[in-house]
Amino acid sequence: MGMTIKFSTSWISALLVVLLLTGCSEDDTVPTTTIDDDTTTEVDDADFEVTDWATETHSDDADPNFEEVFPNDEVKRIDIVISSDRWTTMLANLTSLYSSSTPRGGGGNSFADENPVFVPAEVFYEGKEWYRVGVRFKGNSSLASTWRSGNMKLSFKLDFDEFEDDYPQIDNQRFFGFKQLSLKNNYNDRSFLREKVAGDVFRSAGLVGSHTAFYTVYVDHGDGPIYFGLYTLVEEVDDTVIDTQFSDNHGNLYKPDGDGASFASGTFSESVFVKQTNEEVADWSDIQNLFTALHADTRTTDATTWREGLEAVLDTDVFLKYLAVNTVIQNWDTYGRMTHNYYLYNNPDDNLLTWIPWDNNEALQSGNREGSLPLDFSGLSSAQWPLIGYLYADAVYKAQYDTYVEEVINGVFDAGTIQATYTTYAALIEPYATTETDGYTFLNSGAEFQSAVNTLKTHATQRTAAVEAYLNQ
Repeated sequence: MGMTIKFSTSWISALLVVLLLTGCSEDDTVPTTTIDDDTTTEVDDADFEVTDWATETHSDDADPNFEEVFPNDEVKRIDIVISSDRWTTMLANLTSLYSSSTPRGGGGNSFADENPVFVPAEVFYEGKEWYRVGVRFKGNSSLASTWRSGNMKLSFKLDFDEFEDDYPQIDNQRFFGFKQLSLKNNYNDRSFLREKVAGDVFRSAGLVGSHTAFYTVYVDHGDGPIYFGLYTLVEEVDDTVIDTQFSDNHGNLYKPDGDGASFASGTFSESVFVKQTNEEVADWSDIQNLFTALHADTRTTDATTWREGLEAVLDTDVFLKYLAVNTVIQNWDTYGRMTHNYYLYNNPDDNLLTWIPWDNNEALQSGNREGSLPLDFSGLSSAQWPLIGYLYADAVYKAQYDTYVEEVINGVFDAGTIQATYTTYAALIEPYATTETDGYTFLNSGAEFQSAVNTLKTHATQRTAAVEAYLNQ
């Protein structure tokens, strides 16, 4: 006769999940498997007990535990266990999304028109299990490039209650108060430090931004744990960033991507300003009001009135501080060069759109393509990038920007301070970075790691000289 197996929280049980679950895809959330021997054993994917569940670790009743999840002085480990069939589903989905070598999608170099597929997986951390967690690959051009090169060090997104409708046991499951987290693979960064340090600098400057931390990631997709490498865990903006860094999280949150995200005149479209909250409300009037205020005729006829109109819809102080930080540290893969990698949040406290930086792995270098923007934005097309060009051309806003540039180089990006930070972080992560393995690393040798760290230190000195020259011109 058949019987139903209930999974426990031990590693042995996790391995049983990997070995026994077959034929499951994102649409087959409750599969059964028959094993032919003396007895027939039925394994029900939906029949399990959440024996590791505790309020402080798994429940949405707990506040986000930033000290636990985002330490600055530790490298944590996280394990992801995925059945072999679900792993096959994930890889087949990537093949489908990136089968063409021709980029697709809107501006900002989107390489696919949809996100990779979520599948259920188990997540293990510090001896505890999180159940049927939604796991998918994440990224844009970085994901496409890594995948096509044959490198399996791919970024992941975790959603801890993605499959709660299929598995009632995990209703409102959280990871120490976090619903979603990103594990970023430090693409194109042999120092492994850019995402972490840039995020630190933005938040230290008083800007809204994601917390980050270093994690080693192991993935078991059927043959035991494989070291996928050293990753940077990043807090999701549409999860705890707006929950904890604003007093009201009910405003419109946008993740722009495409031509209209440049704010050039006449480029607005709803599809470019992708809503992350309030998706059911077809209202983009706050973004449209920003376009109207930015391109008002008063910009060239009555600057005071133009500024008043702009400041009624956009937190210009936040944007100018962000612009100063972003330009001082050099971050080319965002607004001013690319039409992506930022969020806009309509803060209900003042009904102003607030700029939030995102995806900083390309920061802290002169940059690719046209390179990072110069401090005086020479060569920038104001018509193409009006949020920079128009504001910098205004004497009042330029003075405010210059003040922030000086504050940044003498404060959060002081060369001596930031070089010491590089030294501390490099010592912390070096054993994990230099032991990545072939097929799961962007390093060609361990020596490349220290060389990249030294390059960052030199860059900090160069930026001090560049800012001094700019302010003294």
